[in-house]
Amino acid sequence: MFVHAIYIIFAYLIDRIIGDPRKLPHPVVMIGKSISLLEKAIRSIVVRERYLKLAGLLFPILIGGGTYLLVALLLYGLHQINHWLAVITEIWLISTTIATKGLADAGLEVFRHLKEQDLPAARKSLGMIVGRDTENLEESEISRGAVETVAENIVDAIISPLCFALIGGAPLAMMYRAVNTLDSMVGYKNEKYQNLGWASARLDDLLNYLPARLTVGMMLIACSIKRLDVKGAWKMMKRDARLHPSPNSGYPEATIAGALQIQLGGTNYYFGAVSRRAKMGEPFRSIEAADIFRTVTVMKTTSNICVILFIVISVVVEIL
Repeated sequence: MFVHAIYIIFAYLIDRIIGDPRKLPHPVVMIGKSISLLEKAIRSIVVRERYLKLAGLLFPILIGGGTYLLVALLLYGLHQINHWLAVITEIWLISTTIATKGLADAGLEVFRHLKEQDLPAARKSLGMIVGRDTENLEESEISRGAVETVAENIVDAIISPLCFALIGGAPLAMMYRAVNTLDSMVGYKNEKYQNLGWASARLDDLLNYLPARLTVGMMLIACSIKRLDVKGAWKMMKRDARLHPSPNSGYPEATIAGALQIQLGGTNYYFGAVSRRAKMGEPFRSIEAADIFRTVTVMKTTSNICVILFIVISVVVEIL
């Protein structure tokens, strides 16, 4: 665990400074292509809808398990060639599972467009990071979408992969990222994927269960450091987190809603269809563009706290 914590420090620094350069090959892109190929293969073989639910088990087994096995074998092989080559590769792989810089950059891009009163550009930037329709959104709704996305992804894009990296290094962190990618591609509760993607969605919920709740504690510390409403964050988390359709996403979203004294959730549109989400938090004031910046600040501080906490835990375990 101590070695993994050291790897996490370097991987986190790489992500904060460099992020995910588009010119470099990214493992998640390869995972996504593998998922698409597997889906095509399954649908070409399994023609009866009732058998798709059983076939859905192949996604976490082949993609999740296969990713873990491939990364473990890769690192083992590199260790046989050169120890430091394996170490550098593992650190780089862990860095690709987290997205602190990418998440911050995406949120701040929307924020900058809003500050410049460029609503078309803000809508376009938001559309790159959310699934909802953004073409007709006004400033408050654009801000809400960005705040919700940044808050939700504190778990998926940062805390969860760091948790699994601490426990099992790059193989386990990459396995988590594979499952999370599965959920984003086939884990929908619609007619097309309700049978084929159920196993991927359930496994993603399971893997994020503890990290999501651990994230709340870190966020509360971050909110205290940033002098936000910690009591409100705790109150709204306890009251509203379970209202979210996801068993995990509601925790960071309700926490940030309470901390900023705003209300998240409400009516969204997906391909023109109305989707009404439960509201989280109290509307003590209207959501504004600056709330995106505040949420990104909380996200960065929470990430720093997570890394420090994991270092402390690893040192204590090492001593004991």
